[in-house]
Amino acid sequence: MPDKPRPDWDPRSDTVLSNQIKAYDAMRRRCPVAYSDYLGWSLFRHEDVVQALDDHQTFFSSVVSSHLSVPSGIDPPRHTAYRRLIERHFEPERVEAFEPSCRMISSDLVSSLQRGVEVDLVTQLARRFAARIQCAFLGWPDSLHQPLLQWVQNNHEATLARDTCAMAAVAHEFDGYISQLLEARREAGAAAPQDITSDLLRERVGDRPLNHEEIVSILRNWTVGELGTITACVGILGHYLAENPQLQQRLREGPRLLPAAIDEILRMHAPLVANRRVTTRPVEIGGRKIAAGERVTLVWASANRDEAVFGDPDEFRLDRDPAQNLLYGRGIHVCPGAQLARLELRVLMEELLKRTRNIALAPGRQPTIAIYPASGFSSLPMLIR
Repeated sequence: MPDKPRPDWDPRSDTVLSNQIKAYDAMRRRCPVAYSDYLGWSLFRHEDVVQALDDHQTFFSSVVSSHLSVPSGIDPPRHTAYRRLIERHFEPERVEAFEPSCRMISSDLVSSLQRGVEVDLVTQLARRFAARIQCAFLGWPDSLHQPLLQWVQNNHEATLARDTCAMAAVAHEFDGYISQLLEARREAGAAAPQDITSDLLRERVGDRPLNHEEIVSILRNWTVGELGTITACVGILGHYLAENPQLQQRLREGPRLLPAAIDEILRMHAPLVANRRVTTRPVEIGGRKIAAGERVTLVWASANRDEAVFGDPDEFRLDRDPAQNLLYGRGIHVCPGAQLARLELRVLMEELLKRTRNIALAPGRQPTIAIYPASGFSSLPMLIR
């Protein structure tokens, strides 16, 4: 077995965790294909990340975990059947039908924020919105809001520590929540709620029904992706608008600009830091030779800020080519819930801007930046008027 490369950086150093976006910008310029003991090989440039995504059949496998992960942790041809099944649950008609519920939740949460006193936009809006919107879309009870938020926090801590025992315990805890929901629907039979969770019990892959493990994996993937990234998105959007009052007012007066503005803000500050792959054969990328079976980390938070594609990565522009934005991934693993996420964020931002006169950072208070694997902010003191 060849010797491991000498580490080029430490993803868990205080310097990196204190400001991930700044650190990844520096790595993209200094060492765009970098090795670390923690993440394996990390790709920071847009060009290299796109190569990894587009060459999935040749070089990069998505099977990175010993646990079943449907569909993101499965390669073709198995991936194709699962992906087709999952996409049916995010068809435009179903997403559009969810808008009234999404607006009611958004309006309720924005209205509940106190005016003229300091509020934490992360804990009092972003996390609550993510939990409520996820449970509403999947047909889950309100009693799961707080347990799910605590579960996401535990999952992040175990992932950062790379504590395999803790990660297994976290997965087992989530599986318990889902198993209870599924068992209740099985017992109810025809009287079960007509929602996505019940639909999955009737789904088939190939010539057989989905089994219990597959259903739990699908719901776990949706929940991890939704709760963490939607929370991060809301914090990032709120922070950017507070720091840019002219844009805030422009969007308040012209909400039709919100979809493009949201995608651009989240390009600059990614809500999802990275995804993993494994090489299936030796490959040379960015001038570095990577052996077969090596872990590879695709750093979205850097690729979407690559000067070679976007020029000044911090320049806010509404006329960028959306095909270059990797916010929701690319290729066979592009996020199937992208349209749903865009609707949820648009509606929440519409309600936030419509029901306020101004949102600003709280004087004398600093936001707390979230640390890997989370992104955005873990606290965001603000004044709402």
